[in-house]
Amino acid sequence: MTEQNVAAAAPAAVRDAAPGAAAAEEPLRREVRDRILVLTLNRPHAKNAVNLALATALAGALEEFDADPQLRVCVVRGAGGSFCAGMDLRAFAAGEVPIVPGRGFGGVAERTARKPVIAAVDGFALGGGFEIALACDLIVAGEDALFGLPEVTRGITANGGGLLRLRERIPYHVAMELVLTGRRISAAEAGALHLVNRVTAAGAALDGALALAAEIANNAPLAVQASKEVLLHAADWRLEERFERQRAVTSAIRGSRDAAEGARAFVEKRDPVWTGS
Repeated sequence: MTEQNVAAAAPAAVRDAAPGAAAAEEPLRREVRDRILVLTLNRPHAKNAVNLALATALAGALEEFDADPQLRVCVVRGAGGSFCAGMDLRAFAAGEVPIVPGRGFGGVAERTARKPVIAAVDGFALGGGFEIALACDLIVAGEDALFGLPEVTRGITANGGGLLRLRERIPYHVAMELVLTGRRISAAEAGALHLVNRVTAAGAALDGALALAAEIANNAPLAVQASKEVLLHAADWRLEERFERQRAVTSAIRGSRDAAEGARAFVEKRDPVWTGS
């Protein structure tokens, strides 16, 4: 989504947010829970609408996440009961464009991380907010969550990944309907479409995302990262070269210490101890 597109998709509440409502707050909160990094979009006065400071902070946090061998999974959530309602229009009107080179809108729309990233969605995930969730590998939603790409109702298009990713996640004709009408869908409908991985009670998306993240974090980190890479790119590989391309990504995994540890742990009937090597 371009800056104009994200702007038009944001709810009126974001446009009307007081400019000094939370001037001193950090736009992004970081917390580590065991091996899981939790990133909280922290602009609740604006329904976590994205300005340049938040986009830059999110991009930087994901770079650090990839570089830290102790961290296995990242969860992205919103503060104050909403995930993200798009772009901060006051900041945009002042000349800010919340696009990070190489990562796109919000610092994540075009590229997130090599490791798994989960969106924990409560409340609104609209326009650019929905596109941030779609950029994540997995989505956990509270039953009060609302998803939508309202861009066509404002005369624009969803260029931050909405048009590209939604058709890959749900049936073509359903994606076409949602894009062409701008209709919002509930967590229940998103769950029925398998657009989200899990639906939790209202307000419990973070807990659900942490539970899912823990399942992933218990597995061998190198194998998880290689598996994600193959899943992300295999659709673009020609049929006759798919296994060769897969081997280029995964061959080193079979000779890793973690692969040997996994086999030993199975034989010894114990939990494996992964080293990421």
